[in-house]
Amino acid sequence: MRKPILISNIIILFCCLISVGYAQNRPNVIVILVDDLGFSDLGCYGGEIPTPNIDALAEQGMKFSNFYNAARCCPSRAALLTGIYPHQAGIGHMMEDKGEEHPAYRGHLNAQNVTIGEMMKQAGYFTAMTGKWHVGQAKGIIPSTRGFDRSLNAPAGGFYYGDHPNAKLFLDGNSIANNSEQLPENWYSTDLWTKFGLKFIDEAIQAQKPFLLYLAHNAPHFPLQAPEEDIAKFRGKYKAGWKKFREARYQKQLDIGLFPANYKLPPMNPLVPDWDTLSEVEKDKYDHLMAIYAAVVSRLDQSVGDLVKGLKEKGVFENTLILFLSDNGGNPEPSALGKYIGKNPGDSKSDIFLGQGWAEVNCTPFWAYKHHTHEGGIATPGIISWPNGIHSKLKGTIQRQSAHITDIMATLVDLANVKYPKQFQGNSITPYVGVSLLPALAGKKVKRKEPIYWEHEGNKAIIQGDWKLVAEHTEDWQLYNLANDRTELHNVNAQFPEKVAELTSLYTAWFAKIKAEPWNRQVKWFYNYEKVKNESK
Repeated sequence: MRKPILISNIIILFCCLISVGYAQNRPNVIVILVDDLGFSDLGCYGGEIPTPNIDALAEQGMKFSNFYNAARCCPSRAALLTGIYPHQAGIGHMMEDKGEEHPAYRGHLNAQNVTIGEMMKQAGYFTAMTGKWHVGQAKGIIPSTRGFDRSLNAPAGGFYYGDHPNAKLFLDGNSIANNSEQLPENWYSTDLWTKFGLKFIDEAIQAQKPFLLYLAHNAPHFPLQAPEEDIAKFRGKYKAGWKKFREARYQKQLDIGLFPANYKLPPMNPLVPDWDTLSEVEKDKYDHLMAIYAAVVSRLDQSVGDLVKGLKEKGVFENTLILFLSDNGGNPEPSALGKYIGKNPGDSKSDIFLGQGWAEVNCTPFWAYKHHTHEGGIATPGIISWPNGIHSKLKGTIQRQSAHITDIMATLVDLANVKYPKQFQGNSITPYVGVSLLPALAGKKVKRKEPIYWEHEGNKAIIQGDWKLVAEHTEDWQLYNLANDRTELHNVNAQFPEKVAELTSLYTAWFAKIKAEPWNRQVKWFYNYEKVKNESK
């Protein structure tokens, strides 16, 4: 009897070793989504704010010049999590629920999708989420019921410190006190999300599983808050004004080869005051606003450095794919004036919004911002680092193929070699719309066959190859060739009426398919792009 038992034990041990080895060989994944970061805010995308840790990921991996989000917070999160357009996931706008007769506007993830957490869990991954959730927690849609084994999340963000009225934390779906012994003392949210992300990674390693970490920062979203010593580093550095910094960022983008010189800088939005007309008191205020913003971004970069350091100490950095992007363009809210409220601007009691003037800088070299479907609203820094997975000849290169936030699901399905379901938990599942980006990591073309579409608050766009058709909700359709006019300065709709008709037809069919609805409200920072171009001539 002893010999069969011994053989049986050896077989079990051998199977366990194979299982552990397979878990170690499969790549880990970290998806970092930041909030309201503009296209040019990182050093490696033209910015002057020091971001050495994020820049290092781009240098060791690759950065995309044409990566796109879904123009706004909740829609982008829905698209990232599900791989389908936000309307298809039930979040065509924000968190308001318009009722069953408006399925695209329920304000929470519906049951006709699967999340990246659910997919990777099916593939045997340990799944974790930290940070801003914002896809329907008030309706019972929480990380732990949508595929994440562990989570520390905020339902909607809007805070950095535990003493802020918006500060609400949930650990694995259960409310946790902001001063709980399970949390660091006097925590800062940017650091907190990373600390718990690394804690959950330890649990994955202990469980001998590859991991997926969805790290969703609320930085640098308003109300902008940062430690006083971080703000002081940037105080007084922005008194040259928004126009000068916009021009400097644009020149740096040309110098580092991010764009060719034929991508010209659009005129400033006329709603933004000329810096030279401001009083010294006003200039000091706007310098302080940008110093606070720079401190928030700098602290965000430090947290990425802490994350990478932790991964290296655990011996898992080399086989971890890290994808970094922002949920929308720079934020112009509430107006050109920004918001500057509080005895000590930047502390936990203050209410700071960057405003439209500095949003012009955030979105360099593009027109428009968060909410909008011109390039400034939908273009995001897109960085992929994976030491074991990106060919050495491609490291540090600029990837110029288009990528979209819905591509993340397709990429993870490809990476994990898992079958995407038609049915899940008794529900029919909408097929994902993105494409895998893994071919790009090998220097090959991604297999994109369908156009990329946008709709948010009546702002609309479609990209098909080099062609982009776009309009704000009060504008006529504009046609641009992105290959030579990424900054959308030369509307060629009159020269190519057949292409306008083709793209309009495709867009109309898509709009009906996703059950989008017309939008009639207008935001105060909007200015007709065609009009401003004509006025600047």
